Amino acid sequence: MEPLRIIPLGGLGEFGLNMMLLEHGESAIAIDCGLMFPGAELLGIDLVIPDISYLLEKKKKLKGIVLTHAHEDHIGALPYILKQLAVPVFGSRLTLGLLGNKLREHGLDKTADLREIRAGYGWELAPFKIEGIKVTHSLMDCLALAVDTPCGTVIHTGDFKIDNTPMNGEMFDFQKFAAYGERGVLLLLSDSTNVEREGYTPSEREVGKNLEEIFHGSHGRLFVATFSSNIPRIQQVAELSERFDRRLILSGRSMINNSQIASDLGFLHLPDGVVTESERWQDLPRDQITFLTTGSQGEPLSALHRIALDDHKRIKIERGDTVVLSSKFIPGNEKTINNLINHLYRRGAEVHYEKVSEIHVSGHASQEELKTMLQLTRPRYFVPVHGEYRHLVRHIQLAQKVGIPVENCFLMEDGGVLELTAESARKLEPVSVGRLFVDGKGVGDVEDVVIRDRRHLSEDGMVLAVMAIHQQTGELVAGPDLISRGFMRAEESEEVMEQAKRVVLETLREINRETRTDPTELQEEVRKALRRYFNKKLERRPVVLPFIMET
Repeated sequence: MEPLRIIPLGGLGEFGLNMMLLEHGESAIAIDCGLMFPGAELLGIDLVIPDISYLLEKKKKLKGIVLTHAHEDHIGALPYILKQLAVPVFGSRLTLGLLGNKLREHGLDKTADLREIRAGYGWELAPFKIEGIKVTHSLMDCLALAVDTPCGTVIHTGDFKIDNTPMNGEMFDFQKFAAYGERGVLLLLSDSTNVEREGYTPSEREVGKNLEEIFHGSHGRLFVATFSSNIPRIQQVAELSERFDRRLILSGRSMINNSQIASDLGFLHLPDGVVTESERWQDLPRDQITFLTTGSQGEPLSALHRIALDDHKRIKIERGDTVVLSSKFIPGNEKTINNLINHLYRRGAEVHYEKVSEIHVSGHASQEELKTMLQLTRPRYFVPVHGEYRHLVRHIQLAQKVGIPVENCFLMEDGGVLELTAESARKLEPVSVGRLFVDGKGVGDVEDVVIRDRRHLSEDGMVLAVMAIHQQTGELVAGPDLISRGFMRAEESEEVMEQAKRVVLETLREINRETRTDPTELQEEVRKALRRYFNKKLERRPVVLPFIMET
């Protein structure tokens, strides 16, 4: 019998880019297709998506992409990937609703093959038989996936926590996981995000109690910022606004779009009178307004960021207003969020955020819930997913505590290959994987060397050396003129630049005629000379760009 191969194309050893490939013989399915938001070191990059070169080589094998839920790190790369792969995409009703909106923005809504799936109903992508299992998370309509293969059953938890009092009443399906555990689970792939947290992750309803206290104590306008995909949080803010006689105003394109989609599909129940920021609300008393907005991470183009900088056309914060950042500080965003909070305080607002108020709970399972998942499914083999390297290591340690033998736990990273049969498991040589950078309309055309150049420019500045050389004799006709940007203040640079010109002239005298008449060689000689000079004189290394004109 053909073995089963598990190949993560993204999402192991990092947060984001989640994409897991299951291969058997001449068939394959992918679970999720997510993006990653760039860190500060990726200058000018908008998004990061998985490099699917390996998948493109085997695209005839791929039967479909199956989605666990609609967060960006699980669906965000699809608008780019579906331009290269014409395969069906399977997801729950809300997942496809939110995905459809993204595809419309990319002009793919008419061509994409989207197929709805529901928890408890199986379907077949031969030789795989797949069933969605209801789980609770910080978004509604989320699924774990049980994939029956010829070698045994693989369970992928997706993102989950065990919330016994979910906002929409759709409970975590203990019975289904236990039933698969009774039948026998070959492999468990389980969310590792919160493995460092002891105990249990609090219910979403705990946030509601703390938000209610803030609503009760607020006497001006109230601004609540959260992720536009966090439909349960949006529901709580809507209900509290109605209870405290506040008109709910939606601000930010993604907040308006996602709320509308979730409402149309029946996952969000908004009170009467909800308006958007572009409609009429200015005549309402200040203590009768709640703004529900994006920008809890301080994103530069978000509604709240523009409001905090007093740069929003319609909305201004005044003294006495209250702002709630109802999300966690995502690692890497701390400085941006702190700057946002400082700007809000400058406007006179009272700000509630995770360090001073309990106004957010995680959507991911803590240690005791992860143990429960392991005990329910009782897998023969275990691979932790969705986390940085330390999270994966800690999750394996946790699995061993509940009885999974160490030799049956596999620590994998992107590109790793795990080969399974009904009786064995082993790691093979990894396949080639990577990341593609999305910069504006370009996908994958920004390479590491470009990022390095951008970083170099941002740190050390640039010096442009312009001169004209006679084409036949190599004699200097004009220049050199030196222009700098981001290197030195003008009043400090005059003496340094005059000496730099002398360095260029000396270089021209020292090199032979043949080199002077070859623009490429001459550029390199001038570049090396100026870099040596700036490094010796100032211990700095600006980007030096010689520009040679021939006359």
